[in-house]
This record gives sequence, C-alpha cells and structure tokens, in this order.
Amino acid sequence: MQQRKNLNRMLGVAALAMMFGSASVYAQSTGTTSSGTAGGNTQSGATSGSSGTGSSGASKGSSSSVAKADQKMMRDLAEANLAEIETGKLALEKSQNDQVKAFAQKMIDDHTQSQKELEQLAQQKGVTLPTETDMKHKAAAKALSALEGDKFDKMYMNQVGVRDHKNTHQLLTKAQKNAKDPDLKAMAEKTAPIVNNHLTMAQDQTGKKSSSSGSSSAKGSSASGSGSTSSNK
Repeated sequence: MQQRKNLNRMLGVAALAMMFGSASVYAQSTGTTSSGTAGGNTQSGATSGSSGTGSSGASKGSSSSVAKADQKMMRDLAEANLAEIETGKLALEKSQNDQVKAFAQKMIDDHTQSQKELEQLAQQKGVTLPTETDMKHKAAAKALSALEGDKFDKMYMNQVGVRDHKNTHQLLTKAQKNAKDPDLKAMAEKTAPIVNNHLTMAQDQTGKKSSSSGSSSAKGSSASGSGSTSSNK
C-alpha cells in the first residue's frame, strides 16, 4: 500500500515536470520569433529610410537652365560675331582699299574676342551656340564674294559696316534691358560700346565721299556768289 502511494507521488511529480518543461520551450520559441520579426521590421525600416533619403537628395540636385529668351540672344550674338569675322576675312582678300582692309582687320580682332567671351559664358551656362552663320548672313556673304573693286568696298562698308552693326547694337541694347541672366546683361553692357565704335567708324568712312562732294558744292556756290557780287560791283 505504501509503495503504491509512493509510485503515484512520483508519477505526479514527473507529470508536473513535463508540463513546466513544455511551457519553457514554448516561451523561448515565441521570444525568438518575436525578436526575429522585430529585427526584420527594423531592417526594413532602415532600408526604407535610406531609400527615401536618396530620392530626396537626387531631387535637390537638379539645376536650373538659362531662360529661352536669353539663350536666343546668345545665339543671335554668336551668329553676328561669326558673320563679322567671315566677311572681314573676305574683305582682306578682295579689297584693294587700305582703309577698308584696316576696318576689316579690326572687325576680325574685336569680334573674335567677343566670340571667345560669349563661348565661355555659354559653356558656364550650358548653352549650345551655333558654329556657323545663319542663312541670311550666308546669302549676304555670297553676294559680297561676287563683287570686285569699289563695288565690293561700297557694299561691304554699307552692309557689314553700317547695317549689320546697327542690328547688333540693337540686339545688345535689348539684352541690357531684357536679359534675365546677370552675366549676359554684363557682357552686353561691355560689348555695346565696342560695336557702337565700329558703327561710327563705318558711318564716317561711308560718309567721306558725300561729305567731300557736299563741301565742293558749297565751295562752288560760294565762288559763284563771289563772282556775282564782283560782277554787280
């Protein structure tokens, strides 16, 4: 009888031990799973945060471009410079007039310098400039190349010297007033007096013949008047 009691007691203790052991194993298993899930969430969150930051950085890195109107002004100025250089070289080849050739050389020198400065500015601003003149300037250069002697000199000085420089000066004046880019505006302010000087030189040279003929006429009239006076006397 006593032995049966002892046996029952041992069986009960064994059963309790098994129950506590199962509970401990279950708790460890659950804790590990929770910890793994939490770690996964943390890693996922870090990845998401990293991804979000990278996207934000990319959007901040975008650069602004020069206004379209300013880009057009720069291209027009480049075409004007290239035309002056091209026709200046043509004048050096074809003209026999020293004054015309001196003017042509100055056009080559000054407009080559202006073009270099414009190209540097365009490169800084990410603007692509033309590498040759437009169709209008090409047609004018072709017409010039067909002329010789005094006819060439007259057309070169009137068309390139006067008319083209008037157009370029107007373009520079417009850039000074309307350009949104401060560097383009500053370059226009610097170049305008140079172009205006070219225009004055061309007007003086083209006006020499008419000026001298006018003074001759005036002298003739004066002589005629003197003759009348002395006749009256």
